[in-house]
Amino acid sequence: MRPTKKPLQAMAIYSAILSQLVGSVLIGVFTGMWLDEKVGTAPFFMIICLFIGITAGVWAMLQTVRKFESGDK
Repeated sequence: MRPTKKPLQAMAIYSAILSQLVGSVLIGVFTGMWLDEKVGTAPFFMIICLFIGITAGVWAMLQTVRKFESGDK
């Protein structure tokens, strides 16, 4: 049987995952909107940067989960 982690540790990892996902997506969307405004290509850069933000968020989430599961601090 797998040893249980403390509840506060679980809350900490959930908060870290949520902030990484939301933060990277928001940064991607706002960067894309800014680029679209500068260049004049309405939704083009926003969509591209959104996908980049989602990819970065998922990658950061996976790194956080791996670090948490390995027991590193």
